[in-house]
Amino acid sequence: MKGRKSLLWVLLFLLPNFLGFLLFQLGPILASLWLSFEKWDIMSPPIFVRLKNYIDLVSDPLFWQGLKATAYYTVIGVPIAVSLGLVVALLLNRKIKGLKLFRTMYFTPVVCSMVSVAVVWGWLYNRDFGLINSLLKGIGLSPLDWLGDERLAIPSLAIMGAWKTIGYNMVLFLAGLQGIPQQLYEAAEIDGATSWSKFRYITLPLLSPTFFFISITSIIGSFQVFDQVYIMTKGGPGNATRVYYFYLYENAFKFYRMGYASAMAYILLCVILLLTFVQIKFFERFVIYEVT
Repeated sequence: MKGRKSLLWVLLFLLPNFLGFLLFQLGPILASLWLSFEKWDIMSPPIFVRLKNYIDLVSDPLFWQGLKATAYYTVIGVPIAVSLGLVVALLLNRKIKGLKLFRTMYFTPVVCSMVSVAVVWGWLYNRDFGLINSLLKGIGLSPLDWLGDERLAIPSLAIMGAWKTIGYNMVLFLAGLQGIPQQLYEAAEIDGATSWSKFRYITLPLLSPTFFFISITSIIGSFQVFDQVYIMTKGGPGNATRVYYFYLYENAFKFYRMGYASAMAYILLCVILLLTFVQIKFFERFVIYEVT
């Protein structure tokens, strides 16, 4: 009886969270799945159109442009964020003066809102009075239209996105570095190993679980890029930065094609699941979870 009473109290305290999950997460997920088979513009009753939304996506050039722009953003931004996060973690994993200050400085962009960061970087990228172009002029180079040139727009956004996430990756890499047994480095030093050898044969293999986690979450996050595009470029110039999530937003809240946008959301879910599955299958053979 005492165990049953305790269980009832546990279920009672879990009930609000469970109801919130049903009403605000699982319910909308299932509703959007059904909506993806309908045509609905909010004002008129929904019409069941079966697979028409998914079929129309295949022939929509902006759909493919969104995937292409998002993939381009991912290819540029994720390697920068991961590699620089590791470099910063290695530098801050040493006993130096002002260590806490440096760690705080690198992590600060993570806790800043993307909107405020996008506004600041929009000023930095400004062609006429931006700080970056002012520095280029100061060394005798011509200013660049960072957000107005189709060739530079996505790389510029990717660099800004990577800058914001470096601190997050740094914290994860620091946790991984501090979990590596120091005895391994001491044994390697006794055997005469160089710094590069210790990094290659000890640090990198034992950081593989951290690399694995960061790469998966970074790619998932990059395929959901939206805020900086909405604030800084509105999908331009042309359609160069009309990434997938921004085009989904336009269909839902600008064109009021709710069924079409829901179909896009589930296509994106399938793409992310496929990429995650491929990463797991490819990288799991290289991941070392424990020292033997």
